Amino acid sequence: MKILGVIPARMAASRFPDKPMAKLMGMPMIGHCYFRSCMCDLLNEVYVATCDQVIVDYIESIGGKAVMTSDVHERASERTAEALLNIEAILKQGEFDIVVLIQGDEPLIRPEMISEVIEPLLDGTRQVSNLMMTLTTEDEINNPNNVKVVVSNKGNALYMSREAIPSSKKFKGKMEVYRQLGLIAFSRKALLGFVNLEMTKLEIIESVDMNRFIENEIPIFMRLTYHEADSVDTPEDLIRVDKKMSEDSLFEKYKL
Repeated sequence: MKILGVIPARMAASRFPDKPMAKLMGMPMIGHCYFRSCMCDLLNEVYVATCDQVIVDYIESIGGKAVMTSDVHERASERTAEALLNIEAILKQGEFDIVVLIQGDEPLIRPEMISEVIEPLLDGTRQVSNLMMTLTTEDEINNPNNVKVVVSNKGNALYMSREAIPSSKKFKGKMEVYRQLGLIAFSRKALLGFVNLEMTKLEIIESVDMNRFIENEIPIFMRLTYHEADSVDTPEDLIRVDKKMSEDSLFEKYKL
């Protein structure tokens, strides 16, 4: 199978403008995401998809690959779908079988995590897979920047919300709460089908694009990872993640 990794990024993020170029250990965050994604052996190509020339210029300056996309996309999945078609047209090497959306604000991502999200699609029986991790503190559970997910007995997503789900109001026993990570693998057909679906009510309410699949009854397989993930949504997050990066062994392999 031919597998493409796409890192969508834009400078106009409402919560943290210019976030992709914010520096961690002296390197723009988007650079960390790019170098670490390229370490995944299952990916045939890795591209950053953006509507900002400054990001293209930076990625190309470090020897990476970037592709320009429209500035009207509201969802990372939509930018990734456009990037897929643009990249296929650039490479002229046929179609990719699987596309992995790798969020540009999770700079501690590990290549093993990318493999984990790809593997459920390799036998062709599934269309979409996401990674999830266990949340362990009340602050993490109640943080609206963390998208929570509940799953079926078969491991498919039932619903994604920025609220704490499932509710603990009437249950006092031990309860696991899962966070959906910004790592999503699609079959080519599923990704291109996504952009042809109308935006859905719950997708808009929660601002979670994966609810578009759920509301159209397209299964999303959720795979639990035990690797640490930490996203940067605010300038305060950047300070915390910068400290973690200073102690990160993987960073030693690509720091310039």
